[in-house]
Amino acid sequence: MSRPGRPGRPVRVGPRAAAALVLVTLIGIAAFGWPLLADRQSGLAHSQDAPWLFAALLPLLVAVVVATIADQGMDAKAVAMLGVLAAVGAALRPLGAGTAGLEPMFFLMVLSGRVLGPGFGFVLGSVTMFASALLTGGVGPWMPFQMLALGWFSLGAGLLPGPERIRGRAELAMLAAYGFLGSFAYGTVMNLQGWVLLQGMGQGISFHPGDPVAQNLARFLAYCLATSLGWDLGRAALTVVLTLSLGATLLKALRRATRRAAFDAPVAFGPQGTSAPDRLPEGDTAGHVR
Repeated sequence: MSRPGRPGRPVRVGPRAAAALVLVTLIGIAAFGWPLLADRQSGLAHSQDAPWLFAALLPLLVAVVVATIADQGMDAKAVAMLGVLAAVGAALRPLGAGTAGLEPMFFLMVLSGRVLGPGFGFVLGSVTMFASALLTGGVGPWMPFQMLALGWFSLGAGLLPGPERIRGRAELAMLAAYGFLGSFAYGTVMNLQGWVLLQGMGQGISFHPGDPVAQNLARFLAYCLATSLGWDLGRAALTVVLTLSLGATLLKALRRATRRAAFDAPVAFGPQGTSAPDRLPEGDTAGHVR
């Protein structure tokens, strides 16, 4: 259990959860990047492989949650908080989606990942994007890629230096900087999903199947600068503004909620009215469930 006044990461990532996260990350990297290694005769339609990716992603998300539970890092209270935060994030997305890249849900993912850890953050990001797609009607071949990208975005926030090292204004500045850079990273990763589907845009920015990876990456960079820089800048700027203006309040609320929930506190069973030390003989832990 976290020490009073020193918020920790109540949802820990154990070895099984870490293995599940590594597996889903490797699958995601392969899903995004395989067209760069394909030859000219390959079918390069992400719309064809998206259903397969979605079918693989959902069981893996469940596996991350189950593995976290097995590693004693998540209980029913944490799952309930996951549902609440995912619902809030999904509700925030329609407030700005489709307008110059303004997506207020990203600042919530940064703060939630920061307080609740990388494993919780990855699942939260993916579930939030799934819920928001259902809410806004944004279901399509891009959805599983969005789920992965936002999951990575939230996971990264959970991997930042811990709150015992950086607090106060320095912490908010770090989270704002991460939100700024992470917003561009999210847009860049999602560009890779759509870029290979767009042909005939011009020799300098089009994807050329079978060409050397270095040449295609140079065209991809030109494509990002020409088509999505403004959208990514809007997302990044809004994330920074919301993090700096509302971050301190929301961080305090999230940390208070995790302390009161006491996700990792042991549960003891014994006769009603007896204190915890009197319930079992010293050294006997048979009645404790962790």
